Amino acid sequence: MNKKDKPSNKKVSFSRPVEKHFYELDQTYASSNKSLIAVFLTLAFFGVMGMIWMIPFPQFEFLVKMNAHTFLNWGSFFIAIVIYAYLKLAPTLSYAVLFCIGIMSFFIVQLEYVERDGGPAVLLVCSILALIGLVGLWLTAKPVQGQANRFLQLVGVGPVWLWSKVFEKLNWKY
Repeated sequence: MNKKDKPSNKKVSFSRPVEKHFYELDQTYASSNKSLIAVFLTLAFFGVMGMIWMIPFPQFEFLVKMNAHTFLNWGSFFIAIVIYAYLKLAPTLSYAVLFCIGIMSFFIVQLEYVERDGGPAVLLVCSILALIGLVGLWLTAKPVQGQANRFLQLVGVGPVWLWSKVFEKLNWKY
């Protein structure tokens, strides 16, 4: 038996847990269009964040007295949880995601102003964008049958995975 005939059962080792996630996503979505995945993942993330942002938050008296009640909502908790999870995976990439979340937050506030002035409801706009993003992501990513967990992994870890691709192109360490 030649060396060529022997099956290569190399076990891939990872120094960090995030590398395992990135490797699995690279293997699963290698043939998919990453630009479309980025667009649909951004729409889905923005839509979900906007819907969470619009859930009414209790008005605590001490926050109202300090005039800080407008700065705390369920979106703040969502952002904190997401950034904490990404920070545990890859700190540098979590900062890039935080920057994007800041931009998305600005646009959600702008949508609130549009709604206040008689425009469409933020919840409606964000629901439509989330639906478009998730359906487009499902169709673009073409998940392998029986691997719905890979799609959930794409939705959950996808933002830092896509940022890792940008960092690799720029030769930046993460």
